Amino acid sequence: MTPLLVLFDVDGTLLLTHDPLSSDAFQPTLRELYEVDPPADAVERVDHGGQTCLRIAREVLRAEGLADDAIDRQLGPWCTLFAERYVDLLADASTDDWQVAPHAERALAQLAEMGIRLALLTGNPEPMARARMARLGLDRFFPRGQGAFGCDAEERSELIRIARERAGDWPLDRTVAVGDTPRDVSGAHAAGIRAIRVKPGEDLNEVADVLIAWNRRP
Repeated sequence: MTPLLVLFDVDGTLLLTHDPLSSDAFQPTLRELYEVDPPADAVERVDHGGQTCLRIAREVLRAEGLADDAIDRQLGPWCTLFAERYVDLLADASTDDWQVAPHAERALAQLAEMGIRLALLTGNPEPMARARMARLGLDRFFPRGQGAFGCDAEERSELIRIARERAGDWPLDRTVAVGDTPRDVSGAHAAGIRAIRVKPGEDLNEVADVLIAWNRRP
């Protein structure tokens, strides 16, 4: 039987700490590529929960009065610049206060030992997501060339399609998404796969138990 492919979100699922460096990279790079000056709380003013960075940027730019055709011209280059800026900022930053989900490392190790395939599915750009995983000590669980990231597509359902394709057209019925927001769940269902929602601070041993029980159903 084909093993499970489990796609893990990052923010609020594996990384539980708010990271201000994201905002420090987000608004300045928008200002560099677009003629806008979004306020400091621009992200909080739009529907951002569970969204990809591409979609969040689009919503912020729409709120600044830009039309979609004007947004589209620089959105890809902006995402690359945003990722680069974030990684540069992180290199000189302390993350001693970052909180990883409880028992995440042990849970991921148990899943890998069971033969379950793991990948990231996140609205973060790939360099940003992988830099965060490295800081949390979880990067070894998520191989490069797998998963899907915020610069790949705007919709989470499309990210799931990309992640399945990168895994070798993994079957829908053997793919599961793990996330913390209603949009993580709705995006999974729109893509035709199952979803597990975890609450911030929830012990990821519970996620592993759910996956094990789901895998053993007839």
